[in-house]
Amino acid sequence: REPSQVFSFLETIFSSFDQVAKVRRVFKVETVGDCYVAATGIPEPKRDHAVAMVRFARDILIRTHKLTKQLEITHGPDTADLSLRIGIHSGPVTAGVLRGERARFQLFG
Repeated sequence: REPSQVFSFLETIFSSFDQVAKVRRVFKVETVGDCYVAATGIPEPKRDHAVAMVRFARDILIRTHKLTKQLEITHGPDTADLSLRIGIHSGPVTAGVLRGERARFQLFG
């Protein structure tokens, strides 16, 4: 795929994830390349943080499946073959801004 197609694809998918995150009250930490990093239970602890994250994961899987089918028109016939891998971690974290030339917010845990 052309770089512009990859960018367009990720922009579409991540915008969709942002909408789901807003509804599910999931905090988008950052995107790194094709990786979408999100968390629940921050900054305020949430008793059902694991359930909320699993529901978010289910919702983005469904959305990704629908979007890849729609994007076949503009991005090529194999677009619907793309899949999504999700990893979930549960446990304590700490957060802060790492200072330096490119200071940015980070989660550690």
